[in-house]
Amino acid sequence: MRGEFTMKGLKTMIESTTVDSRLGVKRKTKKEKDAKDPNKPKRPATAFFIFMESFRVEFKENHPGTANHSFAAISKAGGQKWKMMSQAEKASYVAKAQQRKKEYEKKMQIYEREQAGSNDEGSDQSKSEVYDAVGSKEDEDDA
Repeated sequence: MRGEFTMKGLKTMIESTTVDSRLGVKRKTKKEKDAKDPNKPKRPATAFFIFMESFRVEFKENHPGTANHSFAAISKAGGQKWKMMSQAEKASYVAKAQQRKKEYEKKMQIYEREQAGSNDEGSDQSKSEVYDAVGSKEDEDDA
């Protein structure tokens, strides 16, 4: 019995191993993965997801009888409507997506400057000066 393994015991033994036998390389487990920086800006939504934000609300208002709409049902209906829309109808969502992407790129520039500044420690500008400079630039763009 000592040399025999049950399926459950073999599965446990395989799951606990973090070495990929094909490559001989140790892989990172879920606990060892690099932590994400909570200060890093989130990527902007695409035109379809911006459309889905408004479609979900509209769908729930137009179908009040069924209170618990499944995510899959709403997504499927939204996907079908998106496919049926013309490019002219999609244009407003595309424009919103482009605007969000521009804002994201500005935020990423600030974030990257902060990351480079934290590594150098010798930055001439304080963080508030960086935000003021970018904020005044955005104010000029809006006008």
